[in-house]
Amino acid sequence: MDFTAVDEKLLKALAIALVDHPRANFKEIAQAAGISKATLNRFCGTRENLIEMLLNYGSVVVKRIISDAELANTPPLEAWHRLIEGHLTHRELLVFLTFQFKPDTLDMNAGANRWSYYAETLDAFFLRGQKLGVFRIDIAAAAFTEIFASLVFGLVEAERRGRVARSGMATLIEHFFLEGASNQPVS
Repeated sequence: MDFTAVDEKLLKALAIALVDHPRANFKEIAQAAGISKATLNRFCGTRENLIEMLLNYGSVVVKRIISDAELANTPPLEAWHRLIEGHLTHRELLVFLTFQFKPDTLDMNAGANRWSYYAETLDAFFLRGQKLGVFRIDIAAAAFTEIFASLVFGLVEAERRGRVARSGMATLIEHFFLEGASNQPVS
């Protein structure tokens, strides 16, 4: 699915409008995104279509982030930095995806499989990094994927709520993930 730059800008605005106004009607969502209700109707037709468009767009963006990071052929720490920067570039969409995520209701036949690429690709990246001695080997690659996703998505949501500053977030994620929170060696 291809999205134009205009579509992408509008989708980001609509993603934030839905998160900030979860019970809003269609007209209120349109106003929050800075467009008319008629424009929103032409763009997606229904709230359900809008959510599906945003989920599809999210899938496209996540694949683009992973592709741009070149996880399979770039030195792991360089790819790691690109991966973080790519996620933070699309923070509005991450907030929406966090808002929509309901792990107990994921149905692989109803669209959840669009996210399996994310987990599988990151698992392979962390495993490659482990084999190259960059990441610890006493933690499963799948656990690294879950920790990374939780950290990035959680901090972006915390930024939205005003609990974490945007400035320096990429460095925070890199250092915390790679070095942990301890000030002392863990025995």
